[in-house]
Amino acid sequence: MRSGSDAPPLTPAGRRIVDAAEELFYERGITAVGVDLIAEHSGVTKRTLYNRFGSKDNLVAAYLTERDRRWRSEVRAAVAASGSAEDAVTAPFEALRSWTSTHTRGCAFLNALAELPDPQHPGHRVAADQKRWLRGLFEELATAAGCHGPAALATRLFVLHEGAVATEPLSLGTVAAAADLARELVRAAVRMT
Repeated sequence: MRSGSDAPPLTPAGRRIVDAAEELFYERGITAVGVDLIAEHSGVTKRTLYNRFGSKDNLVAAYLTERDRRWRSEVRAAVAASGSAEDAVTAPFEALRSWTSTHTRGCAFLNALAELPDPQHPGHRVAADQKRWLRGLFEELATAAGCHGPAALATRLFVLHEGAVATEPLSLGTVAAAADLARELVRAAVRMT
């Protein structure tokens, strides 16, 4: 199975399988959920599941790829809706605020990295690529906004973002606090130029 934009469109059965896998993997954990349960929840046979995805590992990658596609779309929309280049740098925090209102079990990618430590696992690769993309986006946006030290700022914003998403399930308001701190960091970096 290929992931990303080179993957063929999902059949209706494939879509049901990915949807069921997403719900189950996110709610119960990747290693705790077997293909029997996914097949049952998606209304297909195990044979159909294996014919479409080949293995549970590939299904995990498909689930994470689909989730990544939606997350990137939400982040890009937040960036596009920003009022200025400076506001765009912190747009991923605004996207996170919206995202965590409906995704309450933390970050699926951090969860996957914890459950799938082997860097060769296709799901691990998708999750790691998602994190690298976000860090790179922060640098790209900081550069476009004329921030001083865009690479260092991007790393700080990334760490702040990841800390917020990891702690948001504690209901401590960490996403809002992180967004405020991110804006302060960006304003300071813009003033330095």
